[in-house]
Amino acid sequence: MSRFWSELTHGLSPYVPGEQPQIPGLVKLNTNESPFGPSPKAIAAIQAAAGETLRLYPDPQATRLREVLAAHHKVAPEQVFVGNGSDEVLAHAFAALLKQPAPLLFPDVTYSFYPVYCRLLGIDFTTIPLDAEMRVHVDDYLDRKGPVIIANPNAPTGIALPFAEIARLVSARSDAAVVIDEAYVDFGAETAIPLVAEHPNLLVVHTMSKSRALAGLRVGYAIGDAGLIEGLTRVKDSFNSYPLGRPAQAGAIASIEDDAHFQEARAAIMENRAELTAALVRLGFDVLPSSANFVFARHPDRSGQTLASALRERAVLVRHFTAPRIKDYLRITIGSKAELSRLTDALREVLAQNG
Repeated sequence: MSRFWSELTHGLSPYVPGEQPQIPGLVKLNTNESPFGPSPKAIAAIQAAAGETLRLYPDPQATRLREVLAAHHKVAPEQVFVGNGSDEVLAHAFAALLKQPAPLLFPDVTYSFYPVYCRLLGIDFTTIPLDAEMRVHVDDYLDRKGPVIIANPNAPTGIALPFAEIARLVSARSDAAVVIDEAYVDFGAETAIPLVAEHPNLLVVHTMSKSRALAGLRVGYAIGDAGLIEGLTRVKDSFNSYPLGRPAQAGAIASIEDDAHFQEARAAIMENRAELTAALVRLGFDVLPSSANFVFARHPDRSGQTLASALRERAVLVRHFTAPRIKDYLRITIGSKAELSRLTDALREVLAQNG
Protein backbone atom coordinates (compact mmCIF):
# COMPACT_ATOMS: atom_id res chain seq x y z
CA MET A 1 0.00 0.00 0.00
CA SER A 2 1.15 3.52 -0.75
CA ARG A 3 1.58 5.99 2.10
CA PHE A 4 0.31 8.64 -0.30
CA TRP A 5 -3.14 7.08 -0.64
CA SER A 6 -6.07 9.03 0.73
CA GLU A 7 -8.06 7.67 3.66
CA LEU A 8 -10.86 6.88 1.20
CA THR A 9 -8.55 4.81 -1.00
CA HIS A 10 -7.30 2.77 1.95
CA GLY A 11 -10.86 1.84 2.83
CA LEU A 12 -12.00 0.71 -0.63
CA SER A 13 -12.78 -2.89 -1.58
CA PRO A 14 -12.94 -2.59 -5.38
CA TYR A 15 -15.23 -4.59 -7.64
CA VAL A 16 -13.50 -7.68 -9.03
CA PRO A 17 -14.43 -8.29 -12.69
CA GLY A 18 -14.43 -11.70 -14.31
CA GLU A 19 -11.07 -12.98 -15.49
CA GLN A 20 -9.81 -12.24 -18.99
CA PRO A 21 -7.05 -14.88 -19.18
CA GLN A 22 -5.03 -15.80 -22.25
CA ILE A 23 -5.31 -19.59 -22.23
CA PRO A 24 -5.01 -21.47 -25.56
CA GLY A 25 -8.27 -23.16 -26.55
CA LEU A 26 -10.15 -21.58 -23.65
CA VAL A 27 -13.94 -21.84 -23.51
CA LYS A 28 -14.71 -18.53 -21.80
CA LEU A 29 -18.09 -18.58 -20.09
CA ASN A 30 -17.41 -16.30 -17.12
CA THR A 31 -18.18 -12.71 -18.13
CA ASN A 32 -21.52 -12.88 -19.97
CA GLU A 33 -20.05 -11.82 -23.29
CA SER A 34 -21.98 -12.65 -26.44
CA PRO A 35 -20.81 -15.70 -28.41
CA PHE A 36 -21.83 -13.87 -31.58
CA GLY A 37 -20.21 -10.82 -33.12
CA PRO A 38 -21.69 -7.32 -33.22
CA SER A 39 -23.80 -6.14 -36.12
CA PRO A 40 -21.62 -5.95 -39.26
CA LYS A 41 -23.15 -2.52 -39.78
CA ALA A 42 -21.84 -1.45 -36.36
CA ILE A 43 -18.33 -2.68 -37.20
CA ALA A 44 -18.42 -0.76 -40.49
CA ALA A 45 -19.61 2.39 -38.73
CA ILE A 46 -16.85 2.12 -36.13
CA GLN A 47 -14.22 1.69 -38.82
CA ALA A 48 -15.57 4.66 -40.77
CA ALA A 49 -15.48 6.85 -37.64
CA ALA A 50 -11.89 5.87 -36.81
CA GLY A 51 -10.33 8.31 -39.25
CA GLU A 52 -8.96 11.81 -39.48
CA THR A 53 -11.80 13.24 -37.38
CA LEU A 54 -10.40 11.53 -34.30
CA ARG A 55 -8.35 14.68 -33.81
CA LEU A 56 -11.63 16.39 -32.87
CA TYR A 57 -13.57 15.91 -29.66
CA PRO A 58 -16.81 13.95 -29.97
CA ASP A 59 -20.24 15.47 -29.39
CA PRO A 60 -20.34 15.74 -25.57
CA GLN A 61 -24.13 15.36 -25.59
CA ALA A 62 -24.08 12.37 -28.01
CA THR A 63 -27.07 14.07 -29.62
CA ARG A 64 -27.58 11.73 -32.56
CA LEU A 65 -27.19 8.60 -30.45
CA ARG A 66 -29.69 9.90 -27.91
CA GLU A 67 -32.13 10.69 -30.71
CA VAL A 68 -31.81 7.17 -32.13
CA LEU A 69 -32.26 5.58 -28.70
CA ALA A 70 -35.24 7.83 -28.01
CA ALA A 71 -36.93 6.78 -31.24
CA HIS A 72 -36.15 3.12 -30.55
CA HIS A 73 -37.70 3.24 -27.06
CA LYS A 74 -40.49 5.71 -27.94
CA VAL A 75 -39.36 8.43 -25.54
CA ALA A 76 -38.03 11.98 -25.98
CA PRO A 77 -34.28 12.64 -26.42
CA GLU A 78 -34.24 14.63 -23.18
CA GLN A 79 -35.25 11.42 -21.43
CA VAL A 80 -32.07 9.61 -22.56
CA PHE A 81 -28.62 9.65 -20.97
CA VAL A 82 -25.59 7.85 -22.40
CA GLY A 83 -22.30 6.90 -20.78
CA ASN A 84 -19.14 4.83 -20.97
CA GLY A 85 -20.81 1.49 -20.34
CA SER A 86 -23.73 0.96 -17.99
CA ASP A 87 -21.27 0.79 -15.07
CA GLU A 88 -20.48 4.47 -15.54
CA VAL A 89 -24.17 5.28 -15.98
CA LEU A 90 -24.91 3.45 -12.74
CA ALA A 91 -22.08 5.27 -10.94
CA HIS A 92 -23.56 8.60 -11.98
CA ALA A 93 -27.02 7.44 -10.84
CA PHE A 94 -25.63 6.49 -7.44
CA ALA A 95 -24.13 9.98 -7.08
CA ALA A 96 -27.01 11.94 -8.59
CA LEU A 97 -30.03 10.04 -7.28
CA LEU A 98 -29.24 7.32 -4.75
CA LYS A 99 -27.09 9.22 -2.23
CA GLN A 100 -29.87 10.22 0.16
CA PRO A 101 -30.34 10.55 3.94
CA ALA A 102 -32.20 7.23 4.10
CA PRO A 103 -30.27 4.05 3.26
CA LEU A 104 -30.30 2.73 -0.30
CA LEU A 105 -32.14 -0.59 -0.62
CA PHE A 106 -31.09 -3.50 -2.82
CA PRO A 107 -31.06 -7.34 -2.63
CA ASP A 108 -28.43 -9.19 -0.64
CA VAL A 109 -27.58 -11.26 -3.72
CA THR A 110 -27.23 -8.96 -6.71
CA TYR A 111 -24.67 -7.13 -8.87
CA SER A 112 -21.64 -6.82 -6.60
CA PHE A 113 -20.76 -3.37 -7.92
CA TYR A 114 -23.64 -1.83 -5.95
CA PRO A 115 -21.96 -1.97 -2.51
CA VAL A 116 -18.70 -0.84 -4.11
CA TYR A 117 -20.36 2.34 -5.40
CA CYS A 118 -21.89 2.87 -1.97
CA ARG A 119 -18.55 2.67 -0.20
CA LEU A 120 -16.86 4.90 -2.76
CA LEU A 121 -19.54 7.58 -2.50
CA GLY A 122 -20.31 7.28 1.20
CA ILE A 123 -23.84 5.94 0.69
CA ASP A 124 -25.51 4.10 3.56
CA PHE A 125 -27.27 0.97 2.33
CA THR A 126 -29.45 -1.89 3.54
CA THR A 127 -29.58 -5.25 1.79
CA ILE A 128 -32.90 -7.08 1.55
CA PRO A 129 -32.57 -10.89 1.57
CA LEU A 130 -33.80 -12.87 -1.40
CA ASP A 131 -36.11 -15.73 -0.44
CA ALA A 132 -35.01 -19.37 -0.28
CA GLU A 133 -35.61 -19.69 -4.04
CA MET A 134 -33.37 -16.66 -4.72
CA ARG A 135 -36.27 -14.41 -5.70
CA VAL A 136 -36.87 -10.70 -5.08
CA HIS A 137 -40.14 -9.82 -3.34
CA VAL A 138 -41.44 -6.31 -4.02
CA ASP A 139 -43.35 -6.26 -0.75
CA ASP A 140 -40.03 -6.21 1.11
CA TYR A 141 -39.35 -2.73 -0.34
CA LEU A 142 -42.72 -1.08 0.15
CA ASP A 143 -42.74 -0.16 3.83
CA ARG A 144 -39.19 1.20 4.01
CA LYS A 145 -37.67 4.60 3.41
CA GLY A 146 -34.87 5.27 0.98
CA PRO A 147 -34.21 4.85 -2.74
CA VAL A 148 -34.16 1.44 -4.41
CA ILE A 149 -32.01 -0.24 -7.05
CA ILE A 150 -32.92 -3.66 -8.43
CA ALA A 151 -31.33 -5.55 -11.30
CA ASN A 152 -34.06 -7.10 -13.43
CA PRO A 153 -33.31 -9.82 -14.38
CA ASN A 154 -31.25 -10.08 -11.24
CA ALA A 155 -27.57 -10.92 -11.43
CA PRO A 156 -26.14 -13.42 -10.78
CA THR A 157 -29.38 -15.37 -10.33
CA GLY A 158 -30.93 -14.55 -13.72
CA ILE A 159 -34.44 -14.47 -12.26
CA ALA A 160 -36.73 -11.69 -13.51
CA LEU A 161 -39.59 -9.84 -11.86
CA PRO A 162 -42.76 -9.48 -13.95
CA PHE A 163 -43.58 -6.04 -15.38
CA ALA A 164 -46.58 -5.74 -13.06
CA GLU A 165 -44.36 -6.16 -10.00
CA ILE A 166 -41.97 -3.44 -11.14
CA ALA A 167 -44.98 -1.19 -11.78
CA ARG A 168 -46.26 -1.89 -8.27
CA LEU A 169 -42.87 -1.05 -6.76
CA VAL A 170 -42.46 2.21 -8.67
CA SER A 171 -46.02 3.32 -7.85
CA ALA A 172 -45.82 2.44 -4.16
CA ARG A 173 -42.40 4.07 -3.73
CA SER A 174 -43.19 7.35 -5.50
CA ASP A 175 -41.43 9.09 -2.59
CA ALA A 176 -38.00 7.88 -3.73
CA ALA A 177 -35.87 7.24 -6.79
CA VAL A 178 -36.15 3.70 -8.14
CA VAL A 179 -33.43 2.45 -10.50
CA ILE A 180 -34.07 -0.71 -12.51
CA ASP A 181 -30.85 -2.11 -13.95
CA GLU A 182 -31.88 -3.99 -17.11
CA ALA A 183 -28.50 -5.19 -18.33
CA TYR A 184 -30.01 -8.57 -19.27
CA VAL A 185 -33.61 -7.64 -20.08
CA ASP A 186 -33.36 -8.51 -23.79
CA PHE A 187 -33.02 -12.23 -23.07
CA GLY A 188 -36.56 -12.90 -21.87
CA ALA A 189 -37.74 -10.24 -19.43
CA GLU A 190 -40.00 -7.23 -20.00
CA THR A 191 -38.56 -3.74 -19.86
CA ALA A 192 -39.89 -1.15 -17.43
CA ILE A 193 -39.28 1.70 -19.89
CA PRO A 194 -43.02 2.19 -20.65
CA LEU A 195 -43.51 3.11 -16.98
CA VAL A 196 -41.21 6.13 -17.31
CA ALA A 197 -43.99 8.24 -18.89
CA GLU A 198 -46.05 8.29 -15.69
CA HIS A 199 -43.39 7.80 -13.01
CA PRO A 200 -40.89 10.65 -12.60
CA ASN A 201 -39.02 8.61 -9.94
CA LEU A 202 -38.06 5.76 -12.31
CA LEU A 203 -34.70 5.37 -14.05
CA VAL A 204 -34.08 2.36 -16.31
CA VAL A 205 -30.47 1.48 -17.18
CA HIS A 206 -29.39 -0.52 -20.24
CA THR A 207 -26.09 -1.73 -21.68
CA MET A 208 -25.03 -2.51 -25.23
CA SER A 209 -22.42 -4.99 -23.98
CA LYS A 210 -24.66 -8.06 -23.75
CA SER A 211 -27.45 -8.41 -26.30
CA ARG A 212 -25.71 -6.18 -28.84
CA ALA A 213 -22.28 -7.79 -28.38
CA LEU A 214 -20.46 -4.48 -27.90
CA ALA A 215 -18.74 -5.13 -24.57
CA GLY A 216 -15.48 -3.82 -25.99
CA LEU A 217 -17.05 -0.54 -27.12
CA ARG A 218 -18.32 0.54 -23.67
CA VAL A 219 -21.75 2.06 -24.29
CA GLY A 220 -24.54 2.22 -21.74
CA TYR A 221 -27.58 4.40 -21.34
CA ALA A 222 -30.43 5.32 -19.04
CA ILE A 223 -34.01 6.34 -19.72
CA GLY A 224 -36.10 8.30 -17.27
CA ASP A 225 -37.89 11.54 -16.54
CA ALA A 226 -36.08 14.57 -17.92
CA GLY A 227 -35.47 15.76 -14.36
CA LEU A 228 -33.59 12.55 -13.49
CA ILE A 229 -31.59 12.77 -16.71
CA GLU A 230 -30.60 16.34 -15.91
CA GLY A 231 -29.26 15.13 -12.56
CA LEU A 232 -27.13 12.48 -14.28
CA THR A 233 -25.87 15.05 -16.76
CA ARG A 234 -24.83 17.41 -13.97
CA VAL A 235 -22.74 14.64 -12.44
CA LYS A 236 -21.29 13.60 -15.81
CA ASP A 237 -20.26 17.14 -16.67
CA SER A 238 -18.60 17.45 -13.28
CA PHE A 239 -16.60 14.31 -13.97
CA ASN A 240 -16.07 13.73 -17.72
CA SER A 241 -17.79 15.76 -20.39
CA TYR A 242 -16.77 13.41 -23.23
CA PRO A 243 -17.51 9.84 -22.09
CA LEU A 244 -18.23 8.40 -25.55
CA GLY A 245 -15.77 8.76 -28.42
CA ARG A 246 -16.72 9.15 -32.05
CA PRO A 247 -16.35 5.42 -32.92
CA ALA A 248 -18.44 4.43 -29.90
CA GLN A 249 -21.27 6.77 -30.83
CA ALA A 250 -21.21 5.68 -34.48
CA GLY A 251 -21.11 1.97 -33.64
CA ALA A 252 -23.92 2.25 -31.11
CA ILE A 253 -26.16 4.08 -33.58
CA ALA A 254 -25.57 1.46 -36.27
CA SER A 255 -26.24 -1.36 -33.83
CA ILE A 256 -29.58 0.08 -32.74
CA GLU A 257 -30.58 0.52 -36.36
CA ASP A 258 -29.77 -3.12 -37.24
CA ASP A 259 -32.73 -4.75 -35.54
CA ALA A 260 -32.56 -7.93 -37.62
CA HIS A 261 -29.09 -8.82 -36.33
CA PHE A 262 -30.14 -8.03 -32.76
CA GLN A 263 -33.23 -10.23 -32.93
CA GLU A 264 -31.38 -13.13 -34.52
CA ALA A 265 -28.59 -13.13 -31.94
CA ARG A 266 -30.85 -12.86 -28.89
CA ALA A 267 -33.11 -15.64 -30.18
CA ALA A 268 -30.07 -17.91 -30.66
CA ILE A 269 -28.86 -17.21 -27.12
CA MET A 270 -32.27 -17.99 -25.64
CA GLU A 271 -32.39 -21.24 -27.60
CA ASN A 272 -28.92 -22.19 -26.37
CA ARG A 273 -29.94 -21.31 -22.82
CA ALA A 274 -32.86 -23.73 -22.96
CA GLU A 275 -30.62 -26.50 -24.29
CA LEU A 276 -27.94 -25.87 -21.66
CA THR A 277 -30.51 -25.82 -18.85
CA ALA A 278 -31.87 -29.18 -19.96
CA ALA A 279 -28.36 -30.65 -20.21
CA LEU A 280 -27.42 -29.41 -16.73
CA VAL A 281 -30.60 -30.86 -15.24
CA ARG A 282 -29.76 -34.22 -16.81
CA LEU A 283 -26.37 -34.01 -15.07
CA GLY A 284 -28.07 -33.52 -11.72
CA PHE A 285 -27.76 -29.75 -11.37
CA ASP A 286 -30.33 -27.46 -9.82
CA VAL A 287 -30.75 -24.58 -12.28
CA LEU A 288 -32.55 -21.34 -11.43
CA PRO A 289 -35.05 -20.11 -14.05
CA SER A 290 -33.05 -17.61 -16.10
CA SER A 291 -34.17 -14.66 -18.22
CA ALA A 292 -30.55 -13.62 -18.82
CA ASN A 293 -27.68 -14.70 -21.07
CA PHE A 294 -26.37 -16.96 -18.32
CA VAL A 295 -27.63 -19.64 -15.96
CA PHE A 296 -27.02 -19.98 -12.23
CA ALA A 297 -26.65 -23.61 -11.23
CA ARG A 298 -25.41 -25.83 -8.43
CA HIS A 299 -24.83 -29.54 -8.02
CA PRO A 300 -26.08 -31.10 -4.75
CA ASP A 301 -22.97 -33.29 -4.41
CA ARG A 302 -20.19 -30.88 -5.43
CA SER A 303 -18.99 -27.54 -4.11
CA GLY A 304 -18.97 -24.63 -6.52
CA GLN A 305 -15.26 -24.06 -5.97
CA THR A 306 -14.43 -27.70 -6.74
CA LEU A 307 -16.40 -27.65 -9.97
CA ALA A 308 -15.02 -24.28 -11.09
CA SER A 309 -11.44 -25.44 -10.46
CA ALA A 310 -11.95 -28.74 -12.24
CA LEU A 311 -13.44 -26.97 -15.25
CA ARG A 312 -10.56 -24.52 -15.36
CA GLU A 313 -8.13 -27.44 -15.50
CA ARG A 314 -10.01 -28.46 -18.65
CA ALA A 315 -9.79 -24.93 -20.15
CA VAL A 316 -13.42 -24.11 -19.42
CA LEU A 317 -13.90 -20.90 -17.44
CA VAL A 318 -17.10 -20.14 -15.50
CA ARG A 319 -17.77 -17.61 -12.74
CA HIS A 320 -17.72 -18.68 -9.11
CA PHE A 321 -18.61 -16.38 -6.21
CA THR A 322 -17.53 -16.85 -2.60
CA ALA A 323 -20.41 -15.12 -0.81
CA PRO A 324 -21.96 -17.61 1.65
CA ARG A 325 -25.44 -17.86 0.12
CA ILE A 326 -24.16 -18.53 -3.40
CA LYS A 327 -20.78 -20.23 -2.87
CA ASP A 328 -21.97 -23.52 -4.36
CA TYR A 329 -23.41 -21.96 -7.52
CA LEU A 330 -21.73 -21.48 -10.87
CA ARG A 331 -22.73 -18.64 -13.16
CA ILE A 332 -22.36 -19.95 -16.70
CA THR A 333 -22.53 -17.62 -19.70
CA ILE A 334 -24.59 -18.84 -22.63
CA GLY A 335 -22.00 -19.48 -25.33
CA SER A 336 -22.21 -21.05 -28.76
CA LYS A 337 -23.46 -24.60 -29.15
CA ALA A 338 -19.89 -25.82 -29.57
CA GLU A 339 -18.74 -24.03 -26.41
CA LEU A 340 -21.65 -25.38 -24.39
CA SER A 341 -20.94 -28.87 -25.68
CA ARG A 342 -17.34 -28.52 -24.42
CA LEU A 343 -18.72 -27.39 -21.06
CA THR A 344 -21.17 -30.28 -20.65
CA ASP A 345 -18.57 -32.83 -21.77
CA ALA A 346 -16.15 -31.45 -19.18
CA LEU A 347 -18.79 -31.51 -16.45
CA ARG A 348 -19.72 -35.07 -17.32
CA GLU A 349 -16.07 -36.07 -17.02
CA VAL A 350 -15.61 -34.24 -13.72
CA LEU A 351 -18.72 -35.74 -12.16
CA ALA A 352 -17.77 -39.25 -13.31
CA GLN A 353 -14.25 -38.99 -11.91
CA ASN A 354 -15.41 -37.74 -8.55
CA GLY A 355 -18.49 -39.86 -8.24
